[in-house]
Formats: sequence, structure tokens, C-alpha cells
Amino acid sequence: MKIQVMGAGGWGIALARHACRLGHETVLWGRNPEKMQRLARERQSPELLPGILLPPEVRVVTEPEKTADLVLYAVPSKGMKDTLEQYPFPLSVPRISAAKGIEQDSLLRMSERIALSAPGAPVVVLSGPSHAEEVGRDLPTCIVVAGTDVALLQQVQQSLGAPHFRVYTSPDVIGVELGGALKNIIALAAGACEGFGLGDNARAALITRGLAEMRRLGVACGAEASTFAGLGGLGDLVVTCASHHSRNYRVGLQIAAGRTLEQIQADSVQVAEGIETARSAWRLARRHAVEMPVVKAVHDTLFEGLDARSAITGLMTRLMKAEWES
Repeated sequence: MKIQVMGAGGWGIALARHACRLGHETVLWGRNPEKMQRLARERQSPELLPGILLPPEVRVVTEPEKTADLVLYAVPSKGMKDTLEQYPFPLSVPRISAAKGIEQDSLLRMSERIALSAPGAPVVVLSGPSHAEEVGRDLPTCIVVAGTDVALLQQVQQSLGAPHFRVYTSPDVIGVELGGALKNIIALAAGACEGFGLGDNARAALITRGLAEMRRLGVACGAEASTFAGLGGLGDLVVTCASHHSRNYRVGLQIAAGRTLEQIQADSVQVAEGIETARSAWRLARRHAVEMPVVKAVHDTLFEGLDARSAITGLMTRLMKAEWES
């Protein structure tokens, strides 16, 4: 099988390496000619995935090849639309979205954007707890692919599955996709909690209440509540809220240290999706009249000048209520 990976960030590199080591003909595309030339020459990206080598069989390109059996999108969500418009593929080629974000202006999920760009083309979503730093070292990982075409899901499952990389399937595209996007916002808050030294109790509470918000919005958008107890929800949330591999978690740490969003973004090599997703998720919550106090606190801290400590105090002093409400 020929797999074309669109996006040469850490996740794209890890996925290209994985596909190649499974015996697939693999092409890795990136937009920056200088970086791609260096990657082609040195077969690694020390700033993204130090010590992880790209197999020599992976073709590193700045112009995608015209043919593929599978196209895997690992570009940041804000670059998805331009990538799709600039580099179309035949409608018969299945697409996999491995991007975790919500488009700003339209509030579209990434699979929705892909479907709009290629009407009728098969699309599935890949998500779950899968840090590139660990996938790139063949550490045990479980992910989920979601879609409505059972045969395609099984094809992807068989094509990408390995003893160290277990692939589950799900019919709930909305739930899996929103879980992957929304957990990044909670990870920002988790990093701030760690930076302020608030302890394990606070992090556990944040993860639990954050998951409740993710589930509420997901159900309002048409997802199944049970999906958020799986790899695409709780699994991805836990790994992102408890690891320094997480870019969003590291942003939260820096916010607690007193750095501004502008300073953090100026120094960042990779995109922390949770920053922009906080904006789009809060708009989506208002559209569906869903209560999301943690998401609002993160949004207001990032974009409305709310002090991070005041945001925490505000969450802890909200009106007392039942844990579960119908």
C-alpha cells in the first residue's frame, strides 16, 4: 500500500516512520523546503523528535506525489483548508484525518473540512492517546479510527495495526474528533495547575470535570456519550494532562510562570492546538447553549485578560451543585 502523509511535524514524522516500518510505500510531505531538505538529508528532526530516525525508504518531498492508496493528514488544523485546496487527490483515495482541532471561522471539525474539499471521498478520523515521541520509539500505543464505512475502517485497522500499535474502530466520528480537539484545552489548564503547584487532587478534579464538559458538548453536537469514556476521550485526555510531551500542557506551565501568550507562541517550534481550540470551542458551546466553565476559564485567561489564579478561584467558588445533572 502507498501511504502519503501530509504534514511533517512530529506527528507526521512518527506516522510516516510507522507506516514505512510496516512495509508500506511511504511519502512524507512538508511545506517548508529548507526543513524538508534537512529532513531528507539527516533523516531526523532533533527539535521535534530527538533521536528518532526516519527510515531511508521514506520519500521526503515538498510536492506531493499524484497517486496514493491512502492519504493521512497530520497538518495543524489552521493549515488544513489551505493544504486541501492546494494539493487535491482523486476522490477515490481514502483520507485519514489525524489533526486535532476545530476550524476557527466555520467551527468545522477536520473531517468535515476534508469532506467539503472532496465531496464523496471516503474519510476516517484517527485519534487517541498517542504522543509522537512514543509512537516514534515503538512504545505500546492504542488508538481509535472512526468512520461510517466499516470496510474502510477494517482496512485502516489492518494497514496500521502492529504488536506495539493497537488500532480500535468506532462509528462515532463526532465524538472521537471532538474528544481529540477538546482535551487540548483541558491540558492547558492541567499544565497551569502543575505550574502553580496545586497538587494531584486538583489535577484529578480538573480531568474529571473537564471530561464532563467534553461529553456535554459532544452529545449536544450529536456524539455518543460513551465515546468519551474511550481512547478518543478519556484516554487522550489523561495522557495530555499528565505529560511533558504535551505541547498544550507545557503552554499551561508557562502561563503559570507568568509568561504571556505572545511570548509563548514566539518561542514555540510546534503548534499547541489547544490555544485556538479554546476560542472555537467556546463559540461552539455558546451556539449549543452548553455550560463549559473550565473551557470558558481557559478562553478568558488566554484572550480576555483574566488572571490564571483568578480563573482557578472562580472555578472553585462556583455555586455548589449535584455532580450529575440530567
